[in-house]
Amino acid sequence: MKDDKQDEGKKHKDDKKDDKADNQKIKIKDSWIMDPATDLYYYWIIIVAVPAFYNLMMLVTRSCFNELQKDYSMLWLALDYTSDVIYYIDTFIRSRTGFLEQGLLVKDSKKLWEHYKKTPQFKCDLISIIPTDLLMVQFGIDSPELRFNRLFKMPRLFEFFYRTETRTNFPNIFRIGNLVLYILIIIHWNACIFFAISKTLGFGTDAWVYPNISDPKYGRLSRKYTYCLYWSTLTLTTIGETPPPVRDVEYLFVVADFLIGVLIFATIVGNVGAMISNMNASRALFQAKIDSIKQYMQFRKVNKDLEASVVKWFDYLWREDKTCNEKEVLKYLPDKLKAEIAISVHLETLRKVRIFQDCEAGLLIELVLKLQPKVFSPGDYICKKGDIGREMYIIKEGNLAVVADDGVTQFVVLSDGAYFGEISVLGIKGSKAGNRRTANIRSVGYSDLFALSKDDLMEALIEYPEAKTVLEEKGRAILMKDGLIDETVANQADAKDLEDKVTIMETKLEMMQAKLTHISAEWAASQGRVKQKIFNMEARVKTLWLDEQLEELENKKDQ
Repeated sequence: MKDDKQDEGKKHKDDKKDDKADNQKIKIKDSWIMDPATDLYYYWIIIVAVPAFYNLMMLVTRSCFNELQKDYSMLWLALDYTSDVIYYIDTFIRSRTGFLEQGLLVKDSKKLWEHYKKTPQFKCDLISIIPTDLLMVQFGIDSPELRFNRLFKMPRLFEFFYRTETRTNFPNIFRIGNLVLYILIIIHWNACIFFAISKTLGFGTDAWVYPNISDPKYGRLSRKYTYCLYWSTLTLTTIGETPPPVRDVEYLFVVADFLIGVLIFATIVGNVGAMISNMNASRALFQAKIDSIKQYMQFRKVNKDLEASVVKWFDYLWREDKTCNEKEVLKYLPDKLKAEIAISVHLETLRKVRIFQDCEAGLLIELVLKLQPKVFSPGDYICKKGDIGREMYIIKEGNLAVVADDGVTQFVVLSDGAYFGEISVLGIKGSKAGNRRTANIRSVGYSDLFALSKDDLMEALIEYPEAKTVLEEKGRAILMKDGLIDETVANQADAKDLEDKVTIMETKLEMMQAKLTHISAEWAASQGRVKQKIFNMEARVKTLWLDEQLEELENKKDQ
């Protein structure tokens, strides 16, 4: 009995250990990671970019201008150690930042750590968090140059610039601002280095270095920095008007500055020129289209009124930002994203149409992808009474007037969200108007419409026969309500429809017969294979039985 109790106690302890191990595994699997595709990651990069930029700008300034470091030492201590805390947190987050492997986000902390160690970022992050501040115990607290290893965090600042450029709606403006910022940083660093060289060589020892700081005019901190910044700007922009160098060191420094200045000038001209070209590319392309159409109209001697109407139409497109060709813009996206954008933009518009209300979501998505935007000028007829209806229209923006045959009398004005022509594209049997338009509709001003052609609708309805029946019933009900349907004709059986139905049934029957023949052949073949396997098994069993009998006879003979 005691042994049984001991065994039960051991089992209970083992079960607890297993439960703890499982819980630990679950915790490991549920360990926190940072997904680089989320907004949270971007917000964290913004936080890290602030101390990185602070160190980039202030470390060199505090190292060169001693008054700045001494007068605000407590402020710098607070900012330095705050930035260090953010650096340490960022290093941990980097070790937990996921990456894609075969299209899937890796969440295993061990794999993330191994991947992080192989990246160049790991070395930079490791150097940036080395506590070089401990050397201040020997060299003094006013030695910010000991923190220059914090500049290895600059890749985070560049990553912030890159991600912001991809997210902003004004990328060209951001690029120009980014370029100006880089130039200002170079000028700032060059100014600080100039002051440091002047301090080393001796203030006021020659005309090139910073003047003697014993002069009250040049002793103020603000004057020191602004003078150096002014000198650096003149030198790097190669404007000149600065005192010539005297010593060899000064000559070498100025030569290096001139080379950097030439590179800066070339970069500014090249980048700004490219950015301005990109900003004006759409306008240049649009203007080229206008010019080609003007040349064509002059060559064909089009009358001035029509030419003026064409120019006004182009002006409207540019003024209202309607020059974008949706198909051209979206052609680089995969089909799924194209569909999602089209659904987001046009689905609610399509739902307003009476006959499409309560339709299957799949059908609406098919139709949304087939909507074609169209723009009409003032006075243009969208359709005239008696025309064959090949398209239905949905008004996105603008006003359309239903006018009499004289083109002057207006019966009603259709505005945003209205639709017309939906009955004619369905071709409902018994309609008194047939598939012809029953009214004159003209654009009052400039109007933006969505058009859905009859062919596109019928192509979409092939995959949704039930939806087609529902739409035809809705259209028939609308016509009956308006008294525009001949019930006698509508109720008559259409010979062509019957013939089509019979043809479809015959096709389906032939397909079923073919499938049945194929299944019968497979069944016969499988039966043959089974019989062959049974025959082979019987032969093997007989062979084994004979072998056993022979062995028994041989044993008896030996005995």
